[in-house]
Amino acid sequence: MPRLLIIDDEASIRDALVQLFEYDGHTVEAAADGHDGLELQRSFSPHVTFLDVKMPGMDGLETLERIRADDPTALVIMISGHGTIDTAVEATRKGAFDFLEKPLDSDRLQVTLRNALGVRGLSARVEALEHEVESRHEIVGASYSIRRVVERIERVAPTEARVLITGENGTGKELVARAVHRLSARADAPFVEVNCAAIPSELIESELFGHMKGSFTGAVADRAGKFEQADGGTLFLDEIGDMALAAQAKVLRALEEGRVTRVGGSRAIAVDVRVVAATNKDLEEEIGEGRFREDLFYRLNVVPVVVPPLRERRDDIPMLVRHFSEQMARKDRIRPRPFSQEAVRRLQDLEWPGNVRELRNTVERLLILAAGDEVAPDDVQLLVGGTPHGGGLGADLGSAQTFSEFKDRAERAFILQKLRENDWNVSETARLVEMPRSNLYKKIEKYGLVRED
Repeated sequence: MPRLLIIDDEASIRDALVQLFEYDGHTVEAAADGHDGLELQRSFSPHVTFLDVKMPGMDGLETLERIRADDPTALVIMISGHGTIDTAVEATRKGAFDFLEKPLDSDRLQVTLRNALGVRGLSARVEALEHEVESRHEIVGASYSIRRVVERIERVAPTEARVLITGENGTGKELVARAVHRLSARADAPFVEVNCAAIPSELIESELFGHMKGSFTGAVADRAGKFEQADGGTLFLDEIGDMALAAQAKVLRALEEGRVTRVGGSRAIAVDVRVVAATNKDLEEEIGEGRFREDLFYRLNVVPVVVPPLRERRDDIPMLVRHFSEQMARKDRIRPRPFSQEAVRRLQDLEWPGNVRELRNTVERLLILAAGDEVAPDDVQLLVGGTPHGGGLGADLGSAQTFSEFKDRAERAFILQKLRENDWNVSETARLVEMPRSNLYKKIEKYGLVRED
């Protein structure tokens, strides 16, 4: 049974990670600082360690250095609430296996852990984790619009055609990409995801094509890029509309030639990759504004798949509510409760600007906070709010007892909604709400906002 160690000075983070991993059958120990963590590292001998960067006394980087000095084979995943490129590079230089930013995403945690356990050779546990991650990516619905999407996936998946998936944030574009891969002849090969909006423009080429040691500051070793990692499988370029023009030109060349050259390298490396791309932007409009290459658009848009927003598939809401309820009861230890027909009808009447992702979050909130043995219409009114076919911040602001409490609730609801609408891209959210990114990070920390599955 895999042993995991959590070293973090925030009790809430420690408790959440311990609960998540213990529920998955791991043996877990936790420490609140670097000194205790070092002692547990020596006595507990974990297979994988999750280590916070910012801690009082001995910080995470120093702790990492000592762990690796004791055991050069130790697998340490760094986590940070204020991650910077320099910190990530420094952690990698000191031997970190990977670097994750807070708020932590449970799917990304599971995938990173799966990769680390794979290095340890714990194949049985790896397979279980793969099944768990894959089970979270089902396309649920029976409406005409979603059946058309599924039919197109089934027709295009067995081919080698490139696919361009479009739709609003939260509609399930990643689910479509994974379904295309799962139904293809490449299903047993890697599915590699790149979020083009989350990678700084100066690093996107290194991320995609790899780099050679010494090619830039922080390049301390040769590194394969995502194209090489996806060789034989599928490369999912999420939010392709946010990719810099210089990187677009190199992606186009890679698609045309089937070869990539690492940053700082001179040798072209042949790759066999099927590219599936996704965006929430109108790429034809972006082309008109000079922000996206027309030739790349036509290379990617061989088979378009448009994922409808939830407001256009309201008939699927009862099925989605049932699916999420069962999933949460099974995986998240949330007490299962039925939704009354009227409660479901009220959910169908809402506008859902955050689409399926927002609905999932709402179902979770109702299951946790509803008072009775079933979720009733009054629970929806109290805990969700909103108006039929209209917006709403998704919180019962009217129950606030003071103006100060009301402002805090409204601010929290507003920030959470904007983060969901922008797929938790903090930089893009800060730009759209006209708030300095550092201030937005402070608000996220203040209100304990965490990205949901």
